[in-house]
Amino acid sequence: MAQINPYIHFNGNAEEAFTFYKSVFGGEFAMISRFKDMSIPESPISENEANKIMHIALPIGKSSLLMGSDTPEFMGKHNENENRSKISISAESKEEADQLFNGLSAGGKVEMPIADSPWGSYFGMFRDKYGIEWMVDFDPKYKGQL
Repeated sequence: MAQINPYIHFNGNAEEAFTFYKSVFGGEFAMISRFKDMSIPESPISENEANKIMHIALPIGKSSLLMGSDTPEFMGKHNENENRSKISISAESKEEADQLFNGLSAGGKVEMPIADSPWGSYFGMFRDKYGIEWMVDFDPKYKGQL
């Protein structure tokens, strides 16, 4: 079956954001590459962007990756207040849901506090301090298997 892995773009602070995500999820980066590591003559990168992240990957759980990069300045800035998408996390327990919700929402803005929902799961939503939107859910019927 196909697998979906979120890929997030940042305005120059991908390394800081992924270090924060690593502090919450744990584990080690599967890959980190910087723009200076890839020379593309058709698209030269300025010196002030050479150390920015071209690609970073953090394994989450048994089979997921959270991936991302900085966007080079010549491609424009991302609107950090957009609300077109959220990253949804299915936790394996209420305790794990609380740990992820509290860790990732630190310094961010809680949109819906984590609590028992009318549809039967334990659910909450927030925008983290980097502008990324998250949903954390624990459904005892599925125990993180969604």
